[in-house]
Amino acid sequence: MKLEFNIKGGNFSRAGHASSEVKKMLKQLGIDARCIKSIVIALYEGEVNVVAHAYEGRILVQMEPHKITTEIMDKGPGIADIELAMQEGYSTASKAVREMGFGAGMGLANMKKNTDELTIESTVGEGTTVKMVNYF
Repeated sequence: MKLEFNIKGGNFSRAGHASSEVKKMLKQLGIDARCIKSIVIALYEGEVNVVAHAYEGRILVQMEPHKITTEIMDKGPGIADIELAMQEGYSTASKAVREMGFGAGMGLANMKKNTDELTIESTVGEGTTVKMVNYF
């Protein structure tokens, strides 16, 4: 089963839509609640990162019998130093984003904590691709 979602940068009113839809699907499939929670947390963090930092993005979700692969691709400023960005509390979010309650610098760290496999590729000035795999 495949799902696809488009994300518009700056549209915080829609942030969380994809993760909510994936959560519904996983519940219908009878996936363990702890697994669902981890998958949804990681996906939500990625979704918010696109909304907060990029111009636009796309999420592809691929369900297989014992795993879910999520790929988040965005067009945006990219990440100059992925290792630094992975540190809890590090954030490049704007003041406006932080005032809305986002941009605490936990996004990538939470994604890593809640996935079995995480890869990040980024080109400054072009965008970022995040691939997450969860097994269940």
